Amino acid sequence: MGALRFDNAFVRELPGDPVAANTRCQVQGALWSAVEPTPVAAPRVLAVWREMLDALGLDEADAATPEFAAIFGGNALLAGMQPYAGNYGGHQFGHWAGQLGDGRAITLGEVVNAAGERWELQLKGAGPTPYSRTADGRAVLRSSIREFLCSEAMHHLGVPTTRALSLVGTGEQVVRDMFYDGHPAPEPGAVVCRVAPSFIRFGHFELPASRGDTGLLRRLFDFCIRRDFPHLDASAPDAVGAWFAEVCERTAVLIGHWMRVGFVHGVMNTDNMSILGLTIDYGPYGWIDDYDPDWTPNTTDAQRRRYRFGQQAAVAYWNLGRLAGAIATLADDVEPLQDGLARYVGTYERVERENAVAKLGLASFREGDLQLMEDLQAWMHATEVDMTLFFRGLADVDPASGDIAPLAGAFYDEDKRSSGEPALRAWLARYATRLAADAEAPDVRRERMRRANPRYVLRNYLAQQAIEAATSGDLSELHVLMDVLRRPYDDQPGQERFAARRPDWARRKAGCSMLSCSS
Repeated sequence: MGALRFDNAFVRELPGDPVAANTRCQVQGALWSAVEPTPVAAPRVLAVWREMLDALGLDEADAATPEFAAIFGGNALLAGMQPYAGNYGGHQFGHWAGQLGDGRAITLGEVVNAAGERWELQLKGAGPTPYSRTADGRAVLRSSIREFLCSEAMHHLGVPTTRALSLVGTGEQVVRDMFYDGHPAPEPGAVVCRVAPSFIRFGHFELPASRGDTGLLRRLFDFCIRRDFPHLDASAPDAVGAWFAEVCERTAVLIGHWMRVGFVHGVMNTDNMSILGLTIDYGPYGWIDDYDPDWTPNTTDAQRRRYRFGQQAAVAYWNLGRLAGAIATLADDVEPLQDGLARYVGTYERVERENAVAKLGLASFREGDLQLMEDLQAWMHATEVDMTLFFRGLADVDPASGDIAPLAGAFYDEDKRSSGEPALRAWLARYATRLAADAEAPDVRRERMRRANPRYVLRNYLAQQAIEAATSGDLSELHVLMDVLRRPYDDQPGQERFAARRPDWARRKAGCSMLSCSS
C-alpha cells in the first residue's frame, strides 16, 4: 500500500475553499473543499476487482489487510492523500439546479502508476461534505453493489466508464426511503472506491460560468487540457473549439456504446456527464430487456421519460449545448462550438452505422443497412423481444433456411411471437439477400456478431439477487456474478442462468425493473 505514489494535481493547481470547516454552504471562487472521510464502525472488505488492483500496482494480498479496509472504508489515510469534495453545478431533468457538488463522494487523491497512468481514487458513501445539503453523505449496500458491479461490467463490455476498486461494508445502518413514499428504513451501509483518470464533469464548467466567474472558468479549462487532454495546447487560438469538439466526439462514441449493448443510464443530468466521455454515476440504470425505446429505469423519470433509452443521443446533444454555453465566454467565436456540436452529430451517425454493421455481422456498410436495422428494431418493439438474447441468437440463425429455433428464448409473449413470426421471416429473407452481397462464410459473420453482441449483461434482477444475498450475509452470488461479467461475450458453460431473459416475477419487483434515484 505504501508504494502508491500520489500526485494530486487538482488540489495543487486549482483554488480550494478557504473555509476549513465541513459546513454546508455555497462555495464561491473554488473548485474543491478539503474534507476527510467520516470513520465507520467496522470496515470490512466485501469484494475487490483484481483488474483495478493490478492497474494501481496492488494485489489481492494487499486487499486482504486491515489497512486496506480502513483506508477504503474511510477510517484512515495513506501518506500523500489529500481528500476533498469537488464543487460543480448542473442541469437536472432539464432545469438549472445551481451548486451541486460531491455530496457523498470524497476523492482521496490521484495515483500515478508505474505505467504513468493517472487514477483518481474516490470514495462514495464516505460521509458528509459541504455539498451534502441535508443528506448524510452515506450510501447503502444495495446502491453500492450496483455501482461496484456495473462499473466493471461496462468496462468488460468495452464501454468507456469509470472503474471500481473495492466494496467495503461499514458495519453501520443507514436510513433510506427507498421508494420516496414516507417509509424510511435502516439498511446496511457500504463504501465503494471508484476510480477514473478524471472525475471532471460538464457541471464543473457550468457552475463558474453561471456565476460570471470567468477567471475560475479559465483556470479550470487550462488545467483540464494540461492534465486530461495533454495532446492539445491551451494557448492555441483554436483551443476552446478543439477541446469541445473532442468532448463532443467522445460523448457520441459513449452513447453509441450504450445503444449497442442496451444500457440506459437513467439520470443523464449534466453533472453526470464526463468530459472524458466516460459513463459516470451509476444510479437508477438498467438494461433493456424487451426492446422498448421508451423505457426508463428511473421512477423519478417515469412520467416525462426524458432519459428513456431511445432519447439518450438527443439528451447528450442537449447537454453538450449546455457545456458550449458555459465555455462560450472563453472562445473568440461561437462557430467552433457549433462545429463541435456538428461533430457530435456526425460521429454519432457514424457509430450508428458501425453498430448496425457489427450487430448484424455485415462485412461493411451499404446503403439500406440502417433501414434494415431500424425495421428489425421496430419489429422487436412490437413483438416484445429481448434485445440481448435476440441479437445473440441471430448469430446462430441461417437466414436462408427458415429455422428460427435459436431465437426461441428471446420472446416474452407467446401470442406476440406467433403473430410476429410472418414479419420476422420476411425480414430474415431481406437479411439473407443482404448477407449474400458480402459473400462471406457464415462462421466469419457469426464471430463478428459475437464480438458485438454480449451474451451476459447486468440485468437489474441479477444485481438485485446478488444484493439480497449479500444483505443476508451471503457474498457468493456477488462473486459468481463478478466472474461472469468479466467475460460477457463468451459462452460460459454452467452459467446459463445469468443469460436468461427477465423472469416474470422480476417485471415489477422492487429493484428488478425500475429504480429510484436512491437506488
